[in-house]
Amino acid sequence: MADPDSAHVPTSRPMDAWLDALSQPNGSPGGGAATGVLLGVAAALMGMVAGYTPDSAAASACAARLERHRADVLQAVEADGVLSVRFGAALALPSDDPQRDEQVSASAVDAAESVARLGAIGILLTSDAQVLASAGNPHIAVDLAVAMESLAAGLSGAAMSIRANLHIAGRHDATTTRLASLETDVRRLLEARHRITQMIEGISAGLD
Repeated sequence: MADPDSAHVPTSRPMDAWLDALSQPNGSPGGGAATGVLLGVAAALMGMVAGYTPDSAAASACAARLERHRADVLQAVEADGVLSVRFGAALALPSDDPQRDEQVSASAVDAAESVARLGAIGILLTSDAQVLASAGNPHIAVDLAVAMESLAAGLSGAAMSIRANLHIAGRHDATTTRLASLETDVRRLLEARHRITQMIEGISAGLD
C-alpha cells in the first residue's frame, strides 16, 4: 500500500528555477531543452502506467526501458544546453566578422544534431507507447493519453527545431553532408508523431 505521506510532494525549487531560466531571453535553456522535458514527462507518465500494469510481462519490460529513456533524456537536455550557449555566441558575432558564417553554420548543425538525439529518444518512446496502448491498465488510459500528448508535442518540437536550425545553417552557406541525415530525422519524427496521434485518437474514442 502506498505511503499516504508520499502524496504530499512539494513543488521542486530546481524545476521552478529551470522554468524561470527558460523564460529569460538568453536561449539556454531553449526550445531544444523544452522539447526534452516534454519527452521526459512522457517517459515518466508512461512509466507510471506500466507500473500500474504489474501482471503484464510486456508492460514490466516497458517500465525498465522507460526508466533508461528518462535518464537518457535528462543527459541529452544537459548537453543541449551547452550547445545552445555556443550557438548563441556564434549568432552574437559581429556581422563583419570573417568567421561568422562558418561558426553560425557549424553551431546550427550541431544544435540540430543535438535536438535529433532527443528526437531519437522520442521515437523509441513511441514504440513503448504502442506496447502500453495494447497491454496497459485500461483504468488509467487517460494517463497514457496525456503521456502521448506530451510525447507528440516533443516529437513536433524536435522536428521544428531541427528544421529551424537547418534553415539558419543554409542561410550561412552550410555545405555539409550532415544536412541530408538531419532531413531524414525530421521525416522520421513526423512519422512517429503521426503514429502517436492515431493512438491518442483510439484512446479518445474509447472514452466516449
